Amino acid sequence: MSRIGKKPVELPAGVTASVSGQTVEVKGPKGTHSFTATDDVNIVVEDNAVTVSPRGTSKRALQQWGMSRTMVANLVTGVTAGFKKELEITGVGYRAQAQGNVVKLNLGLSHDVDFPVPAGVTVTTPKPTEIIIEGTDPQLVGQVAANIREWRKPEPYKGKGIKYKGEFIFRKEGKKK
Repeated sequence: MSRIGKKPVELPAGVTASVSGQTVEVKGPKGTHSFTATDDVNIVVEDNAVTVSPRGTSKRALQQWGMSRTMVANLVTGVTAGFKKELEITGVGYRAQAQGNVVKLNLGLSHDVDFPVPAGVTVTTPKPTEIIIEGTDPQLVGQVAANIREWRKPEPYKGKGIKYKGEFIFRKEGKKK
């Protein structure tokens, strides 16, 4: 039994959900998102909550049960509060600057990196060493953060590079004299 799947997803004020077939569409103050579930689960909207239940007791149905409930919960969170990832840049001369739909990164390479920001995501740089990525789709926000981080991953000797806020970088000892 899925402990996550049993919980209904509450719909806050200002959020509506509709089900047509296996597609759930959630509308809220930050936009509209939809998710198409597999045929292994039933999705029902009742009493200002979305309930997901499995069709049968097969292994696949039970796997899809919890995952589908989490996807619906992510839709509700996305259209109400949104999702956010924060990146920190460490290193002498390393900095970032958001200019419209492009993030300009100076990362010690022989050239500046112009990272195009996809639609559905907003990137801000309150400080030159801080990048904030916000959006309504958790997968897209995480992918943009991972793509920016990929340009200069934190290295273990000095800790220079782009890391997630709060991420622990395992440090190594350098050469001994």
